Amino acid sequence: MAHGRVGEQGGTSGPVAPREQRSARWYGGDDRDGYIHRAWMRRGLPNHAFDGRPHIAIANTASDLTPCNLHLDGVAAAVKQGVWEAGGVPLNLPVVSLGETQVRPTAMLWRNMAAMATEEMLRANPIDGVVLLGGCDKTIPSLLMAAASVDLPAVVVPGGPMLTGHFRGTPLGCGTSTWQLSEEVRAGTLSPEAFLRSESAMVRSAGHCNTMGTASTMGLLAEALGTTIPGVAGTPAPDARLLESAHEAGRLAVELVAEGRRPSEVLTRGSFLNAIVALAAIGGSTNAVVHLLAIAGRAGVGLTLDDVDRTGSGVPLLVDLQPAGRFLMDDLYRAGGLLAVLSQVRDLLDPTAITVTGRPLVEYLDDVPIWDREVIRVREEPLLAEGGIAVLRGNLAPLGAVIKPAAASPHLLRHRGRALVFDSIEDFHARVDDPDLDVDADTVLVLRGCGPRGYPGMPEVSNMPLPAKLLEQGVRDMVRVCDGRMSGTAYGTVVLHVAPEAAAGGPLARIRTGDVVVLDVPARRLDVELTDDELAAREPAPAAVAAYAAPTRGWERLYVDHVQQADTGADLDFLVGSSGDAVGRESH
Repeated sequence: MAHGRVGEQGGTSGPVAPREQRSARWYGGDDRDGYIHRAWMRRGLPNHAFDGRPHIAIANTASDLTPCNLHLDGVAAAVKQGVWEAGGVPLNLPVVSLGETQVRPTAMLWRNMAAMATEEMLRANPIDGVVLLGGCDKTIPSLLMAAASVDLPAVVVPGGPMLTGHFRGTPLGCGTSTWQLSEEVRAGTLSPEAFLRSESAMVRSAGHCNTMGTASTMGLLAEALGTTIPGVAGTPAPDARLLESAHEAGRLAVELVAEGRRPSEVLTRGSFLNAIVALAAIGGSTNAVVHLLAIAGRAGVGLTLDDVDRTGSGVPLLVDLQPAGRFLMDDLYRAGGLLAVLSQVRDLLDPTAITVTGRPLVEYLDDVPIWDREVIRVREEPLLAEGGIAVLRGNLAPLGAVIKPAAASPHLLRHRGRALVFDSIEDFHARVDDPDLDVDADTVLVLRGCGPRGYPGMPEVSNMPLPAKLLEQGVRDMVRVCDGRMSGTAYGTVVLHVAPEAAAGGPLARIRTGDVVVLDVPARRLDVELTDDELAAREPAPAAVAAYAAPTRGWERLYVDHVQQADTGADLDFLVGSSGDAVGRESH
């Protein structure tokens, strides 16, 4: 599936001639320092490893506690072979790994920490380039944030999705089917025993979620950004072609060093706009908005929420994948993959944005067939005429909020309803299934205290389960509003990333149960029917502005003190931008 082998990209197909490398600052010379650096690395490395050839780090997020990335050690081995073949020296570098399904309270709490730690290790070590291995939701964003900040030659190898599992003859979408089946249990239409029997069928193989969740989205957007070998993203994790592509990426990393091609050349404004077009065409996760804004911040590209709405709003949804459609990621791969999708919207792409190969992304879109027009629609027959993430503003979201119309119920995209307010996820769980809860199908569920600072970490809780009494009545969607995030595998009419968040003093802290909330997605509005004076006169609800547990030490304290709001990517304020690869002081 990968298009354009390294030898076909105008670069070297054999070993790269030795040249002065960054790593030579450690290994060069006959003095004591050079001796120490070389001696401690002579644990199997041959003499010629120190003759000036490039040293390539493999930033590897494999971990037994990140199930979606378990297979990346095998991918790293294939990368190593490619690096050796091209005349480089490969070096495995385990970096912080975040398993979305495992860590509590939320992996997003540590995305910035993982990016910072990876950046520092890339800068501190004697390396000339890096291959970035990610899969689960936060690993690819954190790796790209790090790569943008240190700006050493870098290429991404996405770990790829799992194969489709089946239960009772029906394909299971990891995440999406979980939400659906669990709601059926709560509604009384599926037995708890049957629900648990589906558990062993949900995850069929190595790889991340097979829906168009955040992991799949970010793997594909890494390609749209130009940071992968074109055609690689979306390769299923068990597919032998992933190892083939990993080998190529190892060879390409050596070529990138030889040519001096860095992320700052690839991560341009045009590449981010291309990623937004891709996000809309594939029906990707709303979480991608926060990650793209954060990566752009590290790259020094002035990307805004308005860019997300303006660039993505007119793009047709062409991929029929869960949660917005029917199929799954291995279907997308066999149908032609991302390049086939982008070939249908080529006129919307920036033709100057290059990839890590040095060639523009659009050059890889010639003669790319669609093999299954049910999975990938042609431009003239889209799944939806507009597939972009919609950015909402109003007196409830002065700095913006987002909604994924493709995953919402069409009849709820314009809605007016009475608010039912919850001050925390714990408050929500304590009350949502109360049979006396004053709620109906028109009610707008409002959950606050779940933003970057308030939780802390901006958890994936915005797609609140519906009240049991309404599920029993057949209700399957309601308007929900939250300052947190939701899983990319989730669905429903959910307004999320409301900024400023309640804990930062946003208007969400002043809304009360009974207030009337108006959602108008076509008009890009989210409002409460109160005047500015009425809203300003209210005192914020104490529970809405207080952190769940005010941290006194460690990463959480640093995070709460410095995290920015969702509308700029929720990075730490002192991490925005880059510091390059220079090491300030020498070791002696």
